[in-house]
Amino acid sequence: MSRVLYAIACGSPAAARIGRLVGLAQAEGWEVCVIATPDGAKFLDLPALTAMTGHPVRIQYKNPQDPDVLPAPDAMIVAPATVNTINKWAAGICDTLALGLIVEGIGLGLPIVAMPFTNRAHAAHPAFGENLARLSSWGVTVLWDTTGHRPHEPRAGEGLIDTFPWEQALAALPELATVR
Repeated sequence: MSRVLYAIACGSPAAARIGRLVGLAQAEGWEVCVIATPDGAKFLDLPALTAMTGHPVRIQYKNPQDPDVLPAPDAMIVAPATVNTINKWAAGICDTLALGLIVEGIGLGLPIVAMPFTNRAHAAHPAFGENLARLSSWGVTVLWDTTGHRPHEPRAGEGLIDTFPWEQALAALPELATVR
């Protein structure tokens, strides 16, 4: 039986390379579904990701009468996670499908890895650090300011998208997520 990973992409230039995460996860036996925030979707090649995963990329909540088109997740990776998403997520705000799923994921006890991608000025806001700590205390594996993954200078993120460490996010999934 396959394991299902939800790859949640937020509004960051690094989201353009989420196909790398999809490929890495598929090589490890995951069935991957990509969900994006509305701003995250601006960076994605939706037809290519749909072809790669065999699932539509979901951006919006479905209509109540419509069937679910994605299998239920066994784990989630939120990467690149923006300051906006981290702060809304920690506040329990569900104003996008991506946020609704990750808020629910905590309640369901799913293994979740969050890997922010932001500049040092945004990261310096006190709410960001407090919310990373809050998410971590709720069981989310937060990868921030790790080797090879640090806050960057303002307006320099575009030049770093090819070095975003997707493999770290996948490697951080707890053992619980690796056996079904």
